[in-house]
Amino acid sequence: MTLDQIVTLLVLGCVVAALIWDKVRADVVALAGAAVLLMAGVVRPIDVQGAFASPAIIALASLFVISYALELSGLLDRAIEAAVAMCRRLGGTGVWLLLGIAGLFSSVLNSTPIVVLTAPVVKDVAASLQLPAKRYLMPLSYITILGGCCTLLGTSTNLLVDDMARIAGQSRFGIFEITPVGVPVALVGGLYLLLFSGRLMGTRMLDPTDGHPDATINVAGGQVGDAEVFAERRPLQPVKAAIALGTFVGAILLAALNVAPIAATAFAGAVLLILLRVISADQAYGGLRPQILILIAGMVVLGIAMAQSGLASAATTKLIATLEGVSPLTALIVLYGLTMVLTELLSNATVAVLVTPVAVALAESLGVNPRPFLVVVMIAGSASFATPFGYQTNVIVYQLGRYRYTDFLRVGLPLNLLTAIVAITTTCVFFPF
Repeated sequence: MTLDQIVTLLVLGCVVAALIWDKVRADVVALAGAAVLLMAGVVRPIDVQGAFASPAIIALASLFVISYALELSGLLDRAIEAAVAMCRRLGGTGVWLLLGIAGLFSSVLNSTPIVVLTAPVVKDVAASLQLPAKRYLMPLSYITILGGCCTLLGTSTNLLVDDMARIAGQSRFGIFEITPVGVPVALVGGLYLLLFSGRLMGTRMLDPTDGHPDATINVAGGQVGDAEVFAERRPLQPVKAAIALGTFVGAILLAALNVAPIAATAFAGAVLLILLRVISADQAYGGLRPQILILIAGMVVLGIAMAQSGLASAATTKLIATLEGVSPLTALIVLYGLTMVLTELLSNATVAVLVTPVAVALAESLGVNPRPFLVVVMIAGSASFATPFGYQTNVIVYQLGRYRYTDFLRVGLPLNLLTAIVAITTTCVFFPF
């Protein structure tokens, strides 16, 4: 191994260990790794600059600004109020409809703020209906994760896989290109949760010791804060709400019609909202969620180091040698399983950076289309159900609902297997080798 490969491997090992240890914020861990690689000369300053200016970062930052404008306009509060009224009319059925609506929104918006805003509402509505909140909080997290699998915008994982695939020489994904795979996965997963999650949780969901958790919710080493605070009511501003909603829809439509990439349309939309004074520049900066952006940028730097040092190529060569002679379908299943296991242990950004180059090289070694391999990395990279720490939204409901670790194992493991079967089957149908 070369010196650069040794340094990169050491940094990678330390980053992974720190993320599993979870005592230091994930974005700080990623930045520290990038700093060491930069000081060691494994990556150049221009590489770090490019990571922070990648299309995935621009798209996410711009979408955060637009979604924050929607929140400040009061439109989100009115939607929540309407959902609460629906739940009180329809009872438990209404709560499940609310979870479905949250999943629908998570297909185009980041799932973490959706769960932070919706979880206290679900908890309070369930209490008012004398229903166990445990019955609904875990499915809320899972349904928003499943919703994020339906479009390119649904999760930062999808955007990062798309970005890393572009670096590996692949063409970009369209916004709805993975929808034929994501929707069946979400529907089957949602039906499973509706029919079986309550039975699998058993009497634990009726635990009379349920109470409010402490004041803070710790997500991947970063303080999100009391979820109740996020439900602060804002007055509806109809003009600003209409402009923000129109801008959001317009940005998605323009990207879907291939007028411009989503990074360009979302960026233009965010700037337009500032120029029209729908949101101030200071408010826009406040809505950026830098901890998520910095985490992704830091992991992109690590991916660049793996590629430039030759470490990714060496690891891929070993994996390909292990899978020599297998069919493309077998390789696809192995890749899905590897990604799914890693997602339970590491951040989604880490998994996307580690596995995407391997997926491309594995497909090329088999002489088949890399597209299906990239699709399963996107789905498996978000399908984290078996532990409360594999995905940020799981952590939120874990603490808010006072679940046990085994609750996630009982409900999440079957969901992992079920979604894997559906994802691999539909990928083979819609993305042939």
